[in-house]
Amino acid sequence: MSRGQTRLFEQFRTVLERIAAHPPDSDAVAIGSRNVTINGRRLNNDQIVDLERRYRTRIQDGAFWYDRMCGAWGVYGGPTLGFIDAGLHIAGPLPADASHGDTGVFINGRELHRLDVLQLQQLGPVWPGRYWVDQQGNFGFEGGMMIGNLWLLASQSAGGGARNGGPWAVYGGGGVAAGDGQGALFAQFGDQTWSNW
Repeated sequence: MSRGQTRLFEQFRTVLERIAAHPPDSDAVAIGSRNVTINGRRLNNDQIVDLERRYRTRIQDGAFWYDRMCGAWGVYGGPTLGFIDAGLHIAGPLPADASHGDTGVFINGRELHRLDVLQLQQLGPVWPGRYWVDQQGNFGFEGGMMIGNLWLLASQSAGGGARNGGPWAVYGGGGVAAGDGQGALFAQFGDQTWSNW
């Protein structure tokens, strides 16, 4: 990952941590013209302006989802674009339809997008069902014990593309997600576009 990419990732992570430390009071905060949402809760203008000044970055208007159990996040309606610290208390609970999934595969209550399932299939078979995943990559069936670890499976995978650090792209479900294998990510789903490069 280049210095610039690392800096952008750290800024995004810091912004989310700052939001978690000072969540908006939905009854007392006036919502203005900016439109940034996480898990369906709109942030207020003062909070956004404070974050932009503090971190000298522009927060794009848009809708995002965040899974506080494992730290996964993405653009609302799309697949996972990355991972940050788990356990941040950002906005509300993760909606089941945050990724507009139709796969029958649920992780931490979110029905996975087709591109999420395609990525997981690189590690082995993926069956419809309800699973949990924690911040260490441990996973199991909802209410059950751990049956494996995603990070271990990924490190044991052999082959090309994202599995050994090369460029990758996954198409389907009305969009594309791609990466350079070094941490730069791009995604486009309908009129929502996100990139960290």
